[in-house]
Amino acid sequence: MTGSPTNGPGRTPSTKAPASANSSGQASFAALREQLHEAATSFADGPGALEGILLGMVDDVDRAVREPLEIFPVCHHSPASALAMARRLREKQPKVVYLELCEDMAPLLDELRNCRLPVAVQAFASDVDGFPAEWAPLSVVAPITEASAEYQAIAYALDTPGVELVLVDRSSDHVFQWDSRHGERTPQEQSPPADGVPEPEAALHGEAVGVEIGDLRPRFAELEEHLLRHGKVRHWSEWWHQYVEVPLGDSDHDAYRQVMFLVGSLFRRLAPGDGDRVRVDEDRERYMWTRIREHLAAGGAAPEDCLYVCGAFHAASRVEEFGVAGSGPFTISPRSATTWQHGLIPSSHAAIEAQFGLAPGSVSIAATQWAKNLKRTRVQPYRLAGQDGGKKPRATKKAAPSVAAPPPEAAEDRLSGFLRRPPVLDTLDEAELLGWSVDIVRAARGSGYLASTADAIAVFETSILLAGMRDRAKPTPYDFQDAAITCIEKDAVPGRRDVRRLVEIMMGGDRIGRVGYDALPPLARDVHDRLAPLELKLQQRGVQRALLDMNSRPELGACSDVLWMLRRLMPHGAARPIMGERKLGERSIQESWDLALGTHQRALIELGYEGVSIEQVLEQRLRRDAYGPRATTAGVLAAVEDATLYLGGRRLADELGARALEVLAAERTVDGAPEVLRRVRGLLAYYRTAEPVLPPWVESFVKAGYAHYCTLLPTAFTDEDATVGQVAAMLGFLFSMESLALSLGCDRAQLELAVAQSRPTDPERTALLWAAQVQLGALSRAELRERCGELLANPMVVPAYPRYLSGFVHALVPVPGLADVVVEAVSNAFGRLPDPVLLPWLPSLITTLRAGAADLAPLLIREAGRVFPARLAALDAWVPPWREAPEEGAPGGDRMRAAGGGGRGAALLFAHPGTLDAVAELLGCDGAWAAADEGPVDPAGAVLTARHPDTAIAWESLLTGS
Repeated sequence: MTGSPTNGPGRTPSTKAPASANSSGQASFAALREQLHEAATSFADGPGALEGILLGMVDDVDRAVREPLEIFPVCHHSPASALAMARRLREKQPKVVYLELCEDMAPLLDELRNCRLPVAVQAFASDVDGFPAEWAPLSVVAPITEASAEYQAIAYALDTPGVELVLVDRSSDHVFQWDSRHGERTPQEQSPPADGVPEPEAALHGEAVGVEIGDLRPRFAELEEHLLRHGKVRHWSEWWHQYVEVPLGDSDHDAYRQVMFLVGSLFRRLAPGDGDRVRVDEDRERYMWTRIREHLAAGGAAPEDCLYVCGAFHAASRVEEFGVAGSGPFTISPRSATTWQHGLIPSSHAAIEAQFGLAPGSVSIAATQWAKNLKRTRVQPYRLAGQDGGKKPRATKKAAPSVAAPPPEAAEDRLSGFLRRPPVLDTLDEAELLGWSVDIVRAARGSGYLASTADAIAVFETSILLAGMRDRAKPTPYDFQDAAITCIEKDAVPGRRDVRRLVEIMMGGDRIGRVGYDALPPLARDVHDRLAPLELKLQQRGVQRALLDMNSRPELGACSDVLWMLRRLMPHGAARPIMGERKLGERSIQESWDLALGTHQRALIELGYEGVSIEQVLEQRLRRDAYGPRATTAGVLAAVEDATLYLGGRRLADELGARALEVLAAERTVDGAPEVLRRVRGLLAYYRTAEPVLPPWVESFVKAGYAHYCTLLPTAFTDEDATVGQVAAMLGFLFSMESLALSLGCDRAQLELAVAQSRPTDPERTALLWAAQVQLGALSRAELRERCGELLANPMVVPAYPRYLSGFVHALVPVPGLADVVVEAVSNAFGRLPDPVLLPWLPSLITTLRAGAADLAPLLIREAGRVFPARLAALDAWVPPWREAPEEGAPGGDRMRAAGGGGRGAALLFAHPGTLDAVAELLGCDGAWAAADEGPVDPAGAVLTARHPDTAIAWESLLTGS
């Protein structure tokens, strides 16, 4: 690449203007050069570094003014630039407009007429090819407001027949090729964050990289600090408004151009030596001039009939490729293989300020200034036909007439007069300031402030005082904002907005754009069409309530499907269910939703970059989650559940289920065991009720999971990284899936061997192992109760007894039938443990029960309700059943023993034998009840096998294989 970085003090420009231009420029700016030479000699004790900078700035201005292709320098979202642009377009009527904007965004500009500004042109790429994967998704935005010179040029070119609009800046792909997200300053680095809580609208652009059209701000920190200090302002936006924006609002075209060229050259020559950013700036300038020359050569347009709109910083360029006659070849690198999607997204004043590091409220103040300038100067601005809020054109636009541009030699020195002219002091408009003061007090009272008429008077007087202290005859909106904060703001903000925000709203508010229906991507339009039966204004911002009664209006079932998918895909709050739920096997017949699709329009538009329908996007995301490098078994099972819930059918669910089997086989930890257990139980219950047979992948998953967790079980019992809940979930999977796994060919001996090989050392896992042994039959309940009693009787183990109880509570996941033992153990603990041991354990017990509230707490509560007395009065005389000795003369006891039943559960059968008699009669049993005094009798149940031998014969042939 040719060219050199920005020159520092004492250096001369690396690329000089042609000799003819310099000779004519000497005559045009001779007086200014002489004044600057004298100033440099006076202030710097002789010509030198300062003179080189000052005279170099004049050379930059002279070179840009005499370029045959008219360069129109602009500042980002500057009302003065927009006003000067509207004037110049009506005077010159150019046939070609070259605009500093990403060249791949050109097809979208005509869609601006279907939107309400401000909006942002966006280039989006979710799948990157040629960039690091961690950068994805890539996003580039170019916000456009009505008070910007860029919009005036776009509206003129698109609505004037015979005018061509050509975007010449680097493509979105080159933004990341050249900058790599670290070569160019981010907005956070440009300006410190503003005080206060940011508004939600400030995040409308997301994490996108902004295209800074007309970025004009000092890159030399000391220079900016110097300007702010001597200008008696707080931030750069206020300085620009006071010392550049207002004076240029009434200047003519030549004075405007030369001043902007001068400011751009000043900031360029005093920029620090940031090599990466200087390289990017110069490459952008080479890129744009190369594209301009290519278009001129291909189209045959004369440079005099064209207009080049770019930032003032780039207008004062000194690269060799500058101008239509520039030299120095520049090769544009090819784009990467990344597929870019383009669209329009809503923007706002706050989003633009956050994106480009502007002061809060500056864009709103600029919009107010733009309206004042139009009213004062009566300039007719350009506006796209059909623009939301605009008036219909009275007549058809005629082709742009050919207007001869003045020759380059006709340029005169307007800088000398502009720089020597004293500032025009605006007279105080008391009516306007008084109206502001009354309005801010009214707004403050509406937000909870105790403001009064005295505060309005104080704001009025303080605004005038601050303006006088800052050498201003008329208070600016920034002076008024400072005065309002000083007089009204208190120690605490009573409402959601503080006084600073109230002033911003009063000065014009945070205007939020909206993308029209015709400019939306196909997916977004499809969503609006499918939700049309709701009869809501979905593009309107704010929350709207939708009521769906599928019982009376079955067609709303399709709307419900769309809303549930939007809830899955879009940010929280875009579609929020108030009533109704969707689970496996459950669908509500009535639903209530809070919808804010207009507020989250950007998210809906970005969904359109991923597919043409929400079903396609959801399927792609589920596949991405399932086949990603960080996919887990629980995550893939969640994708299976979502595919079943939202998409229906078995194709995708079966494919993702097979993927879950692969991920499970590759896992070597048990981190996701609780989630796997919950998902598998839900899916298994759904398929057992909704399908005639289980899907093949479910059977394979149960078999593989049974063997997988049996293998990992001995290690998990001793692994310090595995929690008790994870081990309990593994046992829960093994025990709850045991019957299905055994029917599919698994061996129960594998589980028994895994439990026998487990050797836990801590109390919680030991209790968990005891519960597993009870479930397998290796340990009886009586032996388990005896062990718990021994633990309480051992003074050395008593401090650790709560940890055993925690293990028993977790054991309810795999062995819910131990609820009575757990209730007994917890009751004994509360009755016998000393307070220094019991009280520290209570938070752990509460946390454990709260974590498993859906599964553990109901078991314990139900069992405790069965055991404990229902009334407080009976508690004193109550004896726990585990301490009761069985009475010899208990009612029904003899009959139970005679029938061979020692459990208390059969007492109801003998107390009410009618039910059992009816069942016996139905089965053809002629037996009679034994009397209580007859003693034990032989069981007569086997008599049925003699009456119906076919069943026994079939079992014999099945077991013997004969």
